Amino acid sequence: MGFNEVYEKELSFQADRRRASVEFIKIVSDLWYDKSIELVLFRNQLINLNVSDILNLHEYAGEFVQKPISIFDSVEIAQAIKNLDLPPAKLDIGKLTYEYHLEDVDYNNATAFISKKLKEAKEYQEVTPKDVVLYGFGRIGRLLARELMTRTGKGSQMRLRAIVTRGSIDADILEKRASLLKNDSVHGDFSGTVSIDEENSALIINGTTVHMISANNPEDIDYTLYGINDALIIDNTGAFRDKEELSRHLNSNGASKVLLTAPGKGIPNIVHGVNHKEYNPDNEDIFSAASCTTNAIVPVLKAIEDSLGVVHGHLETIHAYTNDQNLVDNMHSKYRRGRAAGLNMVITETGAGKAVAKTLPVLEGKLTSNAIRVPVPNGSLAILNLKVENPTSVNAVNDILKKYALEGEMVEQIKYSLDNELVSTDIVGSAQPSIFDSKATIVSNNGENVVLYVWYDNEYGYSQQVIRLAKYISKVRRYTYY
Repeated sequence: MGFNEVYEKELSFQADRRRASVEFIKIVSDLWYDKSIELVLFRNQLINLNVSDILNLHEYAGEFVQKPISIFDSVEIAQAIKNLDLPPAKLDIGKLTYEYHLEDVDYNNATAFISKKLKEAKEYQEVTPKDVVLYGFGRIGRLLARELMTRTGKGSQMRLRAIVTRGSIDADILEKRASLLKNDSVHGDFSGTVSIDEENSALIINGTTVHMISANNPEDIDYTLYGINDALIIDNTGAFRDKEELSRHLNSNGASKVLLTAPGKGIPNIVHGVNHKEYNPDNEDIFSAASCTTNAIVPVLKAIEDSLGVVHGHLETIHAYTNDQNLVDNMHSKYRRGRAAGLNMVITETGAGKAVAKTLPVLEGKLTSNAIRVPVPNGSLAILNLKVENPTSVNAVNDILKKYALEGEMVEQIKYSLDNELVSTDIVGSAQPSIFDSKATIVSNNGENVVLYVWYDNEYGYSQQVIRLAKYISKVRRYTYY
């Protein structure tokens, strides 16, 4: 075959792949908006992606499982899911396609395979939607608003009903709030619509009313006046950190549960996927989603502790600068944080080492920690230097983390990176709180000392963990197949 014939064949194949991707995108959208069924590809989100994004994810999937995962297979499996009568669900089409290839001799077609794999879904109980209020509207609050509204679908899970801020609410303030929601210097434009309703002091997000409420104290609010009942209050202000202070939210009419987006005192500190099942939402009303760093390191630490055992270790976080640092040199309550954040690497303390023990008590007293703030606006790195009980190797450590990323309770938490060129901007927008850099693993000659590099989007990845925990607290988790 000549060069031109090969080239024409390649063009034809690429056109077929792109047409299949368009069909796949339509099925993904139909399932989400018509049936509240969300498809993901090895935990990577598929909603609102374009053709190139879809094809790139399939390339990653094939590398990850070391078997070809083609867009044509995904279309076949997605169509089979669409043809079945299933309840609201979250399904990993990458895992399903991979298993279909392994077991295809046992099934006549994709529909028969899906019917068998998802037979338990038919017995799954419908969930009652939960009203959600964001108390505070800073970096995390706005990302939560974006995700909640993007993923509203038919409204069968969580419904963002109101946002609480301090100060007056007039047309100018509403416009500024709307602008900050629509435009983000790190995460880009919001893939939806935002307008204001001055008369009702509300934002109209994707055509849905979200009330803006002004209040200085949580107990001053009567949410029922806005038609809000039995609501989950997600406190992202950082103003209230212990059980007594957070309990003030429960004195508001219409509020029933509270979730703090920071480490808390006297309340369960939870890293979803690791210890959330230790706490029953029927018995607890106030929860903490811990910190972004804790959510990044705990899944990896648990994998290593369960597989190799941790004797002791040190955690160093290379963290993006945050809003509490100065833009230019000025007075600050903390040493060094007063120096210009965009110009300096700044050594500061972190409580991440001690915080680990709140979710993994077995590691209490075994970890020290410190942090360096660096001149990037988002995207951080945790370096885990661990002495392990059972000697190991680079390949063995990587195999352990790959297994946890592929199956088990922490598949939503750990992403296994195969990228030789991974840098901080690459992980911005990652839905997993822990991106394990497999190419950077170091193990000492005697196999007793392990150095692991774990990247994390300290804003978006953490926000996803908050939403996962919020769904658990609200008891709106759908049937899942990972």
